[in-house]
Amino acid sequence: MTVHLAVYDTVADWEYGHAVAHLPGGVRTVGLTGDTVTTKGGLRIEPDMTLDGLRPLSSRLLILPGADSWTSGALADFAYTAREFLHAGVPVAAICGAVYGLADEGLLDERAHTSAAREFLQAANGYRGGDRYRDADAVTDRDLITAGPTEPVAFAREILSRLGVYEPPVVDAFYRLHQHSDPEAYAILAAAQA
Repeated sequence: MTVHLAVYDTVADWEYGHAVAHLPGGVRTVGLTGDTVTTKGGLRIEPDMTLDGLRPLSSRLLILPGADSWTSGALADFAYTAREFLHAGVPVAAICGAVYGLADEGLLDERAHTSAAREFLQAANGYRGGDRYRDADAVTDRDLITAGPTEPVAFAREILSRLGVYEPPVVDAFYRLHQHSDPEAYAILAAAQA
């Protein structure tokens, strides 16, 4: 099955790149509509499909990157879809502003999570999960992965681990190479990708 990447105007290019570059078979992009979106970096992406056609049981994972419009509620349909995914037992990975959207949807109230900062999430209307906030680079709790905007490598680490793309020592090498430029990790990752 396919991994789905949500795309919308001002989507944060840097937040999902490490993850999608290492997923076998790639990803399908999902937009609110079929209209071309423009990323924060100015790239233009035509979605492969629209959100109304996305079904949790046809997906391995839904990736929700940050964007300027998460805090305005303009992307609430994606948060509602995340609820459907989690209810069906299909993982969701959210980073930056998307975590805010999930907080507003009430999806963090009973799951450990992280984000840019606890104070950022407290502004979300539906957020009641402050006691479950963790000061960490990325957090996985059951089928939900969360990370802050400065942690795309940790976010990718959690996605690759959750999907079983690599064995744990290789996921560790992936993280050490991309986060800390550890030259010893390169040989481990290269051997796994051969």
